[in-house]
Amino acid sequence: MSETDLKEIKADSSLDARGLGCPMPLLKAKKAFEALDSGQVLEIVGTDPGSKNDFPNWAERTGNTYLGVVEESDFYKFYMKKK
Repeated sequence: MSETDLKEIKADSSLDARGLGCPMPLLKAKKAFEALDSGQVLEIVGTDPGSKNDFPNWAERTGNTYLGVVEESDFYKFYMKKK
């Protein structure tokens, strides 16, 4: 998805992981995913640049869908859809 498309997504749930370092954003996202139904979208707001690799890799391993990232000036917004 393009960054423009990602900005139009209405996430079903949002997780604030700003200020957290690896592996905490991923661990908190895994926990947040447990509360979602299939097809719902989670938005993760974070500051850890390592998450740009962690989230796509985790989504691939678990069968969930990594939709992409929007890079703001001082944080990232990651979007993932639950399988």
